[in-house]
Amino acid sequence: MTELLQTAFNRLSQLPPERQDALAREILADLEDEDRWDATFSRSGALLDRLADEAEMEITSGTTRPGDPGHETV
Repeated sequence: MTELLQTAFNRLSQLPPERQDALAREILADLEDEDRWDATFSRSGALLDRLADEAEMEITSGTTRPGDPGHETV
């Protein structure tokens, strides 16, 4: 455990139990959220790589045309 984290835990341990539990729930929720984002990005990496390769091939082959990303072209 880092020194900073130990300092934070020491201060937290001085709080009333209900406040400790509330902060613990927040920390755990943040960690779970980070885990979900990591899992989402790890699963989408191959798809994003494939889409980037397709876009690069379209640009190289000249099948793309300039446009305004804010407006659909037909």
